[in-house]
Amino acid sequence: MEKKIPYKIYLKEDEIPKQWYNVRADMKNKPAPLLNPGTHKPMTFEELRPVFCDELVKQELDDNTAYFDIPEEIYNFYKMYRPSPLVRAYCLEEKLQTPAKIYYKFEGNNTSGSHKLNSAIAQAYYAKKQGLKGVTTETGAGQWGTALSMACSYFDLDCKVYMVKVSYEQKPFRREVMRTYGASVTPSPSDTTKVGRQILEKYPGTTGSLGCAISEAVEVATENEGYRYVLGSVLNQVLLHQSVIGLEAKAALDKYNITPDIIIGCAGGGSNLGGLISPFMGEKLRGEKDYDIVAVEPASCPSFTRGKFAYDFCDTGMVCPLAKMYTLGSGFIPSANHAGGLRFHGMSSILSQLYHDGYMRAVSVEQTAVFEAAQQFARVEGILPAPESSHAIRAAIDEALKCKETGEEKTILFGLTGTGYFDMVAYQKYNDGVMTDYIPTDEELQKSFDSLPKVD
Repeated sequence: MEKKIPYKIYLKEDEIPKQWYNVRADMKNKPAPLLNPGTHKPMTFEELRPVFCDELVKQELDDNTAYFDIPEEIYNFYKMYRPSPLVRAYCLEEKLQTPAKIYYKFEGNNTSGSHKLNSAIAQAYYAKKQGLKGVTTETGAGQWGTALSMACSYFDLDCKVYMVKVSYEQKPFRREVMRTYGASVTPSPSDTTKVGRQILEKYPGTTGSLGCAISEAVEVATENEGYRYVLGSVLNQVLLHQSVIGLEAKAALDKYNITPDIIIGCAGGGSNLGGLISPFMGEKLRGEKDYDIVAVEPASCPSFTRGKFAYDFCDTGMVCPLAKMYTLGSGFIPSANHAGGLRFHGMSSILSQLYHDGYMRAVSVEQTAVFEAAQQFARVEGILPAPESSHAIRAAIDEALKCKETGEEKTILFGLTGTGYFDMVAYQKYNDGVMTDYIPTDEELQKSFDSLPKVD
């Protein structure tokens, strides 16, 4: 007899994963290494040390260790809000009249309101352990900046955040949460850094991008003794920390012998998607199981679906190492899309390699369709989702409606990365009927592609 699946499946506290999983260990084709922008040679530990914390550099460069122990201090912090629930979306299924079974892993039940805290606390811990004064970072919609400010407050570290200018203006309350936790928040690009002034001169009136904010944060970190730069997405180390999401989700599903057919995550830089899919992708890479893994990105910033798989700068100011990834070009400035956390021109090297090798697929969606799905979800499931998360909701609903047409009883798992209570300007524009969709032209993208660095 089949077990009755509860609305929420909770693991016990002692079932929180005690190790992070490094999917690179099971990849036949490893992600291409970061390159020194001057020599085009792989970045070494010594070259990365001035930018990142030592332990994080080791994690970044390690392609072969499958599991990393989670330090006790981080594990104890996780206990404040983990394990997070795996929820059966019974009400959404009923509303859609679909035979599909829909589950979502909800990461918004902590003060930062998103999954970002999983890596923020880890990176702050390693900075404190190294004896640093503080860290610098960028943030888009503000979830990462909020999470990092909370983590730095916990470890008594200074936190300097460069927030994408359009989000700084659209989401003032998230900015104030960061300041409440003690962080300084600067709209980017700004006139407080050399690279910021250069960007403002080249792109006057720009609303900014994650690439711009990264450049400023890296400059401040490397020019101030006792500081290092930390990042909320894209990097290998971040996907490693976020694997706690997927490990918990899989353990919860295994309790009821549930195997998902489709796994869906929003994709900006790759932290949430990479974390959610990690153990499932590991099984796929080892040939143990097969899953349909779907990355969902905004049509206004379609790095997977319209980008080039090439080496590129991770930042607009071209001060960071080169990463091989799906990219729209570091000079691409996305439109002022309300999914601020997805407004990055590139994608995680890990996910880029997996996508290139055919282990996952990608779709792009327009933001009016995303907010339509967000509103539908909020009305039946009782959670106001973040715009970023709502990209995954859109794709999950679309897949469930396909099942309605075909009669297939597929099981869908998606990541609900966080809440949207500080995104009400976006919801207001949608409700007022003034939200618009912007899709870059081929000519715009080609102009950006033409500036890609030439790497042999």
